[in-house]
Amino acid sequence: MQNLDGVLFFPVTPFDAVGAVDTAVLAEHVDAGVAAGPGGVFSACGTGEFHALEPGEYADVVRTTVEVTAGRVPVYAGTGGPLPLARQFARAAREAGADGLLLLPPYLVRTPAAGLVAYVEAVSAATDLPLIVYHRDNGRFDPASAAAVARMPQVTGFKDGIGDLDLLSRVVAAVRGALDGEPFQFFNGLPTAETTVPAYRGIGVELYSSAVFCFVPEISLAFHAAVRDGNDGLVDALLTRFFYPLVALRERVPGYAVALIKAAVRRRGLDVGGVRPPLVDPTPEHLDELDRITEAGAPR
Repeated sequence: MQNLDGVLFFPVTPFDAVGAVDTAVLAEHVDAGVAAGPGGVFSACGTGEFHALEPGEYADVVRTTVEVTAGRVPVYAGTGGPLPLARQFARAAREAGADGLLLLPPYLVRTPAAGLVAYVEAVSAATDLPLIVYHRDNGRFDPASAAAVARMPQVTGFKDGIGDLDLLSRVVAAVRGALDGEPFQFFNGLPTAETTVPAYRGIGVELYSSAVFCFVPEISLAFHAAVRDGNDGLVDALLTRFFYPLVALRERVPGYAVALIKAAVRRRGLDVGGVRPPLVDPTPEHLDELDRITEAGAPR
């Protein structure tokens, strides 16, 4: 099992003026991010608009990320959606050189726990890559089904994107009991996860994804260091002047969890283009507010 540590970097997927994937800009984006010092790169996942990529584009995104990262940190790739496509993406990620997979929920349908277990098992059968299961939206596991997928040899992690800490604490206990001390990692995968890091750490979940690392790695890393070192004053200051206002802005429009991050990367000087429909780009007024929030969060 390949343990992950530190801040996890989820790059955006750049699109050019005609809407095609821009691998040259992606390479620049990934290289700058890896140079800043994350613990891993998660390519073509939620922030990377996995939902909007066709298989050829997906393969280009993952391959470019792997080549630019050049073994400096592990590269995980998103997969999910309809089962045949999830298996196709999983195989493509393996061929592109990814080190692992983040399995997003199946497409649209509400599913029983047994169906989710079967879904994870079927995707795992398509590749030999380690798999992190993403618990969010319609892909909701109960403690028993979470323990069942954790027992699968290729499943090495469980990422929570729901935020029900009572449920998650029971999931953590069930998985740890089922594995009897075998290595396994839990992740906080809520949008702008930093706002809930203190609460998640209280139940033993220390890893988290950092979307803001895409555009302000200095803030992301400063927050991570403050949490690690017990600098509660700095944690509170960064939450108050940067993360909480960012969340308030994010929640004004559905899809801003991705669109705001991508816009912020552009505002910092890298032309990664806009988001693909059905997401929408931020309004001028919201972009101005984003600038003010980013400036307020700068390390002092």
